[in-house]
Amino acid sequence: MQTELPPRDDGKSKPGAPWRSYKERLARVAQRLVEAQRPIRILNAVKWDHSVFERFRDSKWRSLPPVDADYYAHVPLGFDPDATIEEFRGIDRQVRHELGDDLVGKIVSETALQFVDAVEMLRGRGTKRFYEYSRRLYGSPKDTFIADDVTQIRDVALDLYDILTQLDEAVLGAKPPRDIPAERAVEVLNERLRTYFEDDTIRVILDDGIVADAAAGSDYIKIRRAAMFSERDLKLLEVHEGWVHVATSLNGQRQPVARWLAIGSPRVAASQEGLAALLEVLTLCSHPSRARRLNDRVLAVDKAEDGASFLDVFEWFRTEGYDEETCFWSTQRVFRGGVLGGGAPFTKDIVYTKGIVSGYNFLRSAIAAGRPDLISWLFVGKTALEDLPVLVSRAHEGVVSPPRYIPPIFRDMNGLAIWLGISTFWGRMRGHAIQVHYEKLFNVLARETQGR
Repeated sequence: MQTELPPRDDGKSKPGAPWRSYKERLARVAQRLVEAQRPIRILNAVKWDHSVFERFRDSKWRSLPPVDADYYAHVPLGFDPDATIEEFRGIDRQVRHELGDDLVGKIVSETALQFVDAVEMLRGRGTKRFYEYSRRLYGSPKDTFIADDVTQIRDVALDLYDILTQLDEAVLGAKPPRDIPAERAVEVLNERLRTYFEDDTIRVILDDGIVADAAAGSDYIKIRRAAMFSERDLKLLEVHEGWVHVATSLNGQRQPVARWLAIGSPRVAASQEGLAALLEVLTLCSHPSRARRLNDRVLAVDKAEDGASFLDVFEWFRTEGYDEETCFWSTQRVFRGGVLGGGAPFTKDIVYTKGIVSGYNFLRSAIAAGRPDLISWLFVGKTALEDLPVLVSRAHEGVVSPPRYIPPIFRDMNGLAIWLGISTFWGRMRGHAIQVHYEKLFNVLARETQGR
């Protein structure tokens, strides 16, 4: 007697429909996710009008800006929250129905459900609810690192603060002058990135509406028209915005199946920003004042989470030596969308320290495990570190395609491999104890120098 086989999953959505392969089903639901998230612009939804800065300046930096839930009620989201949430939940249902327990499908599903939280966060602008969803999406300075139940993100930020505030940039090298106007910066960056992105058209354009000196999109970089740059600044922008943010966008757009890798969801924020900041370090174009600005953002979030108000954090930035305009916009980053009285900030800026530490340990672990081949996959698109093993394991099936644009330091990893290998060796040799030994010698030298 012949045994009857169970029905085979043929990829049909309804009787009579054409058969669809696994990759077709995955690509279809991935495209649905790309389209659903398109109108969601988290940072645009929480940005402040420039008039808020002007009023705060006119108050001699003393009056709490009038930004609350009523203020945000006049800032349109640009989409229907209820319908958008239902669409994302529908994507989750489609993944479970068509792909089952597939690990790649779970990445799509988790990304869709994160966007549900993102929409709920934006619906809570100006209230504590915004912070609760922000913490769920981006984390908190009090979070610990993966596989480390002791070290908090704020612990690393405080250690870096101690190191960076002791460094005198005047003795590290000549400070390059900021004598390059924005118009010339656009010309230089366009030329450099045109050579780097040889198969795609990248635009570097002037913009009057951004607060930062530069900001990257999917295939463009905006430069603030009033900004001035040094040659070091341009190299940093080339690496951070071009080689990482634009490159991962373009590599993601080239994916015929894993199309969600083109979008910057909250789940990839730490990996993306950490990779960009880490590449600044590895290419030697970062510097202490730049690192301090990124690290101080983490400490500002920590202070606000513990109850510091907008005015408290603004004054802290002043004590760190920043000019008032920089203090305002740095503080605004922490309180946009949240509660200005304290206790409920926007926690996104913790991703810099979180991402640098996680990315560095990923690189070091890949070398120690004899898997340097995994490193170039960091640029496959907008991906989280924890997703990479799953994606790489399915590359041979064509589920994900190798990245087209990879920075030179990762195309020839001979030097990087040795650097990371020695770093791993240092850790195994109880590097902290050796560091303490040399710090004692430095202290002796300092006392002798002062006595002369």
